[in-house]
Amino acid sequence: MEKLIIDAKEYDSRLILGTGKYKDFNETKAAIESSSCEIVTVAIRRMNIGQNKEVHNLLDYISPKKYTILPNTAGCYTAKDAVRTCEIACELLEGSKLVKLEVLSQSKNLYPNIIETLKASELLVNKGFKVMVYTTDDPIVAKELENIGCECIMPLGSAIGSGLGIINEFNIREIVENASVPIIVDAGVGTASDACIAMELGCDGVLMNTAVALAKDPILMANAMKNAIKAGRDAYLAGRMEKKQHGSASSPSKGLITDD
Repeated sequence: MEKLIIDAKEYDSRLILGTGKYKDFNETKAAIESSSCEIVTVAIRRMNIGQNKEVHNLLDYISPKKYTILPNTAGCYTAKDAVRTCEIACELLEGSKLVKLEVLSQSKNLYPNIIETLKASELLVNKGFKVMVYTTDDPIVAKELENIGCECIMPLGSAIGSGLGIINEFNIREIVENASVPIIVDAGVGTASDACIAMELGCDGVLMNTAVALAKDPILMANAMKNAIKAGRDAYLAGRMEKKQHGSASSPSKGLITDD
């Protein structure tokens, strides 16, 4: 079966997990292992991966030898801050230039600031970074980010941490059908069915954090998400039946047993 390819590397798992909001690093590690994910995203401004020698280092629990560590710019509100954060991440991760770009708006919904996102994307691509970019579910914006040269386009399903699922399936499908780079839903997933729907729409993967970290049982939810991603992908590849406005018998009408 076709694998997910990001930055010329193949991945069996199409699930990407965040590392925030868990009760401790041991729970983070257990959830990641339960999910079977291969890419783990880390907020450089909020999580220690070596920049602070005085506190625990996440990489002591989540080894870069086993997982692709995807630094993200959560907490950045300008292109300038986002670019600088990516440069710091590159130094900490021994020159790795694969990054997840988030440039947020100053609002409670944490929607991306598209003007600053476009600016930061262009700056980072020109510096040789492989940019996986968080954006709105606007198909026009998604295509512009692809044209800039972003590695992956990551439209939100709904607001970060909301758990509302995919609000606009039409837009996500439109983005997928017109893309030539991987499309990964980022933000809004609340439970396994949300992840499954994203994959059934043809997305290449799903990134989540809160849905797992704040579940009553994060380890079990991580496993559920793993299964949902696979089921949704299989369903997409299989091709769903046509929707009809009437009933249709599942068994043949010829050769029926009669009372004669």
